[in-house]
Amino acid sequence: MAIDMNSRSLIWRVAAVLAAALILCSCSKEKTVPLRLLYWNIQNGMWDGQNDNYDRFVNWVKAQDPDICVWCEAQSIWLTDSDQAMPKEDRYLVENWGELAARYGHKYWGIGGHRDNYPQVITSKYPIEYVSKIVGEEPDLVVSHGAGWATVEVNGKKVNIVTLHTWPQAYAYRAEDREASKAEQGGDKYRAMEMKYICEHTIGTVPEAKDQLWMMMGDFNSRSRVDNDKYGYADDDPKLLVHDYIRANTPYIDVIKEKYPGEFKPSTGSKTSRIDFVYCTKPLYDRITYADIIWDDYTTPIRDPQNLSNFWRPSDHLPIIIDFDMK
Repeated sequence: MAIDMNSRSLIWRVAAVLAAALILCSCSKEKTVPLRLLYWNIQNGMWDGQNDNYDRFVNWVKAQDPDICVWCEAQSIWLTDSDQAMPKEDRYLVENWGELAARYGHKYWGIGGHRDNYPQVITSKYPIEYVSKIVGEEPDLVVSHGAGWATVEVNGKKVNIVTLHTWPQAYAYRAEDREASKAEQGGDKYRAMEMKYICEHTIGTVPEAKDQLWMMMGDFNSRSRVDNDKYGYADDDPKLLVHDYIRANTPYIDVIKEKYPGEFKPSTGSKTSRIDFVYCTKPLYDRITYADIIWDDYTTPIRDPQNLSNFWRPSDHLPIIIDFDMK
């Protein structure tokens, strides 16, 4: 049957519309699904925010629009503008993290394992499920500030989140003779024990973890060998043990160093150390579109003018922001 010119023109127009629809459909399948992580040690439960009802803190977090936040030192401890202990019944955090997180758009929150005043809290736009809350084992394997292993599901993909904060002192936890412990670098060796314990009880329990989406972050209170051109420690210095263990025994990648291999990016107000890290397994690392330690008008640490117990405003640490494409 012959097809007249009008019919043929109509067929071509229909074909063009269908082709355009197919192209649009194909493009929509490639649409990005952004996920923004914000990690920050906020020093003593964002002590600096107590004097303005956390308004500056909330406004800054809202401006970053994170999907998941991990906060180290997430408990109120001290009275406002003071180094005097706050009565436990007056502490706003940790119990009210749900209320605070809602102010910057996060519906969900959870707290990891902890023994003291320095827990880690996760807040999220996605439901959070804890796999384990880690405090270690008495008497010799205590994880001083605790750790946690949680999961969230983003675009049908499970993301494992490990949070931690290792022992901060130069002497070992519960050392009877602190000076002797300092002399033998007991603090560094203790942190290495904590790190081994945390890894063995999180990513180390999953043989296929290297092919999964894992992140681990926190205040490690330790230096990495990859920054040793800045520090100049001896090859066998115990200060390097924590990150040597991670690099030798886990599939984790140090995000900031990998993204900025020729730079030293400090994470504390002194500008002399990088002790805050975010690690990812390669399948998650390959999804990163942006990562940096954030120095801006709000986050840049300023020593408290009263010189209170080494307090800084807003914190003595800097936040880390990482963007992932979860399509």
